[in-house]
Amino acid sequence: MKLHFLIFLLICITSCKNEKKSAFTAKLEKKSNHINKSEFQTIIDNSNVIGSIVIYDPSQDTYYSNDFNWDTQGNLPASTFKIANTIIGLETGVIKNDSTIFKWDGEDKWSPLWEQDLVLRDAFQYSCVPCYQEVAATIGTKRMTEYVEKLHYGNLKIDSTNITNFWLEGESRISQTQQIDFLKRYYDDLLPISAKTKSIMQDVMLVTKTTNYNLSGKTGLSNNNNQYNGWFVGFIEAKDQVYFFATNLEPKTSKVNLKDFIDTRKKITLAALKELNFIP
Repeated sequence: MKLHFLIFLLICITSCKNEKKSAFTAKLEKKSNHINKSEFQTIIDNSNVIGSIVIYDPSQDTYYSNDFNWDTQGNLPASTFKIANTIIGLETGVIKNDSTIFKWDGEDKWSPLWEQDLVLRDAFQYSCVPCYQEVAATIGTKRMTEYVEKLHYGNLKIDSTNITNFWLEGESRISQTQQIDFLKRYYDDLLPISAKTKSIMQDVMLVTKTTNYNLSGKTGLSNNNNQYNGWFVGFIEAKDQVYFFATNLEPKTSKVNLKDFIDTRKKITLAALKELNFIP
């Protein structure tokens, strides 16, 4: 009798394991839809830039883009890394809370907006590079590497010689779909972070709040070998839906109006979201 019971129990356990394995395998094998949007390319062409817009609709498990090949190359994350850097800073206690003040050292900076004491949200929104270089240096190489791996954020090359600029120059790379995957896991509470950190990030990342939508995200700008590369990544909540986006652009010519290029990242993204009727 005992032998029969043990055999029955073994069969049940094996069956359950196989069912879980099958479900997991099916999930891995499930492929999202990818739809090419020539309209996105028209938006880009009319803005005197080259690059790619990727928008993900989780309700349909569908990616839309004008150029999925552009996505595969990856680029320096630049200041989009401030999302992960802020999270890691909060999780390690290097950034105490949303009232943390970044003190201006009195020296001239690249942007006049950085020449003042900044609270966390302003340091993030003004993309204060010196503020976040200080955060990264205090976090240190070991903890930064461990957290980046825990967050599964891109393919970053971090060591003691580049701890204050690995996201701005060098060999670190992240693709548009990797950006979206990271943001989706953040939004779905799948990152190994505290509720307090998530709550602070919700406020820090909010760019625009209108009657039609809430826009959250971060821009980024790098200059690698005299080639500007610009990002706008994030998510937009509209009509009880959420859509994730990652736009990556470069100037079409060597003569760059930097202000226009900086503004173009958001304008193009919003135009693409409107093209899909995700926002009015």
